[in-house]
Amino acid sequence: MFCRCLYGKIADMKKKIESFENLVAALEALPSIGKKSAQRMAYRMAMEDHFGAMKIAHAIEKAVQSIHRCDRCGAMSEDELCPVCSDRARDHAKLCIVENAKDIFQIESAGEYDGTYFVIESIESIDSKRLKNRIEEGVEEVIFAFTPGIATDTMILYIEERLKNYDIVFTKIAQGVPTGVSLENIDMLSLSRALQDRIKV
Repeated sequence: MFCRCLYGKIADMKKKIESFENLVAALEALPSIGKKSAQRMAYRMAMEDHFGAMKIAHAIEKAVQSIHRCDRCGAMSEDELCPVCSDRARDHAKLCIVENAKDIFQIESAGEYDGTYFVIESIESIDSKRLKNRIEEGVEEVIFAFTPGIATDTMILYIEERLKNYDIVFTKIAQGVPTGVSLENIDMLSLSRALQDRIKV
């Protein structure tokens, strides 16, 4: 009888530890989160702050259900159009092309850009029709805010070729942004200067 009770307790403990390890593994799968950081966060949520953990879980669930891509530019949005596209005060004659939606947060944080955006993650994912529709809405300048590199230079040439029949100016952010370093890892001052000192391409 004693052995059975002990075995049952060990089995329950193993099950609880397994739940903890699953939480650690889920956290560790996030970018820039290592094993130790994941363990600390998991312990905090499981043992010290149940309310905070549930708040995070609810926020994640709501975000996953509510956030999608803007129909116009591909940025993050909870509505058909993102806050930038729906803002009439923005300069819609300027279109900044970025590699992913999170780059928009970086540029907005720099506070030096008042135009609109368009997300193009790769040559294969370019929606030429949607891009041309944006250009035809009165765009006068296309700004490439890509991570400097051979692949992105190729993408710039490809986009320029697709839009060569339009009367627009092509520029790109200045080379103050190091080659191979994504925008999310650039300090705000460097990014601001790169936007201010953009050059024609």
